[in-house]
Amino acid sequence: IIINLATRATGAPWSVWTDHQDFITMRDVGWIQMFCMDNQEINDINIQAFKIAEDPRVFLPMVVAYDGYILSHTMMPVSIEKQDEIDEFLPSLKHHINLSDVSVVKGIDPVTTPHIRDRGNEGTVPGYFEYRYAMQKALENSIEVIMNVHDEFSEKFGRSYGNGLYKTYLTDDAELLIFSMGSVASQARNIISKLRKDGLKVGLVSLKLFRPFPILQLRKLFKDIKLVVVFDRNIGYGFEGVLSYELKAALYGLKRSPFIKGFIVGLGGRDVTDQHIIQGVTKAIEESEKGIISHTTDFIGLQLEKLGDYDEKDYFKGGKKNG
Repeated sequence: IIINLATRATGAPWSVWTDHQDFITMRDVGWIQMFCMDNQEINDINIQAFKIAEDPRVFLPMVVAYDGYILSHTMMPVSIEKQDEIDEFLPSLKHHINLSDVSVVKGIDPVTTPHIRDRGNEGTVPGYFEYRYAMQKALENSIEVIMNVHDEFSEKFGRSYGNGLYKTYLTDDAELLIFSMGSVASQARNIISKLRKDGLKVGLVSLKLFRPFPILQLRKLFKDIKLVVVFDRNIGYGFEGVLSYELKAALYGLKRSPFIKGFIVGLGGRDVTDQHIIQGVTKAIEESEKGIISHTTDFIGLQLEKLGDYDEKDYFKGGKKNG
């Protein structure tokens, strides 16, 4: 199963514009999740997706996501490969389940609910725990498969997207890395040359694979970096931006873990500008130099006047205290 997701903000209030909230909320369903930066990549990753998802080491659904409206409603030149070349790249599907022959159906036990009075099963489906284990191992296996399929595609068609898990830009000598995905990563890429002219050794890591999260590869990439600035077009309600805390968890335990500062931007389709990126990088540098470790959620680009008579100390003036 391959699904394309043109990301949209989630209600309420209602919005048809882009952010990454709907994509992020899928992270615990057990699917492979990839995010694209442009329309050429959307085309190419969709081709690769079938070979990844149908690999016997994987056999999992996969979602190929990209920013709604910013990409889904924007025309870009795209190279389309010939059908016979795509057919040559994609092997014939070999079903691992054949429902037409009950004798060869693979499974641990029927995926059904046990009889409510069958106390021997204690209300659980035989093999349920094991199925979840198998899903986890398949997700772990998919990282190597994704990298291999990406390399095969690159060799055949001449287009590459980093290592298939993430794409880097000017990271070789970088001391500060910007970490993001999709449209925000594209915006950040545009400003890196200016930041370098200002004397900052800045690079970019654009995440492609969100699930499974490429922990080992990211640990190797970030192990000598001093500062990471994360821009999330989503929010993990009650905590912070999801990419920010996922990266912190992935890098936990490194001998020289980088200072990580996260910012939430562009929710509900709000424009993310060059100045927003500069503002985030500047604040992150200031806090890292002062040794300020803050667990508060930082937002860039807010227009609080849109909420009316708003007061953060008293939520709404004249209203009830916010806790």
